[in-house]
Amino acid sequence: MSTQTATPDAPAAHEPGTRAARRPSPPRRPRRTHGLTSKVAVNAVLAVVAVYTLMPLTWLFIAATKNYRDLFATNPFSLGDFHLLSNLEALFAYNDGLYGRWLLNSLLYTLVAAVLSTLVSVACGYAFDKYAFRGKEKLFGVVLVGVLIPSTVVQLPLYLMASQLGLVDTYWAVLIPSLVNPFGVYLARVFSEGYVPGEVLEAARVDGAGEITTFTKVALPMLAPGFVTIFLFSFTANWNNFYGALMMLNDERLYPVNLGLFMWNQNVYQQPELYPLVIIGSLVAVVPLIVAFLCLQRFWRSGLTAGAVK
Repeated sequence: MSTQTATPDAPAAHEPGTRAARRPSPPRRPRRTHGLTSKVAVNAVLAVVAVYTLMPLTWLFIAATKNYRDLFATNPFSLGDFHLLSNLEALFAYNDGLYGRWLLNSLLYTLVAAVLSTLVSVACGYAFDKYAFRGKEKLFGVVLVGVLIPSTVVQLPLYLMASQLGLVDTYWAVLIPSLVNPFGVYLARVFSEGYVPGEVLEAARVDGAGEITTFTKVALPMLAPGFVTIFLFSFTANWNNFYGALMMLNDERLYPVNLGLFMWNQNVYQQPELYPLVIIGSLVAVVPLIVAFLCLQRFWRSGLTAGAVK
């Protein structure tokens, strides 16, 4: 009698109903049509924005290379005879170099006002963040209200105040109002809250540093990216400050470059020779803004913790 026990046959893997056959197949990956459509839509929007931004600059550069005849005889985006250098020479020679004086005035208004207003904004934002004093939040609310008020609304009151002080038609009439920058104070407080640790300031005070030394030697280096950011905003706003200069100034020798170009453009019909000068002058007026952004972008993008304790 055999003692061998019968063992059930192992089910074949190919037989239906087996465990191997019941194993679920891996799910199919959905087609990424939605992501592709989103990328196409975003790229299309960016392309439209780029064309919208670069087309006026392209026309301005092309037009600045033409003489008066080619400006009206050729297509706006087609090149004519190259007269860029001669146009620049005519621009700075017209009316005893008046455009050069306007350019220097704009640099004076912009650089002095941007540096001083940025220092004031950073100091105020630092104080709002790191110090506790009575009515701090209410006073900061007043600053935020100043952000919401358009600058053109306050130009008439500023003009009346400058007139009573005898500052109309002077450099001070443009410089002094530019020192106040509520949006810069708001940004400075945000940067101070995020990138100036209170422990570092306490350590500096324990080491014997006074409040001014703590701010200038410890906090200000850490706020360098914020300082550059506020400076660029202030630089751009002051360079493009047109209405304030229009209200305050009557002497053309004190005009900034944008107001001077506006006055030339107003006289184009009486003096057609001013039309090429307005175009080439507009191109030159854009250059300082481009240079400022190109020179300061590495500081803007630098680590926001620059100057912290290592």
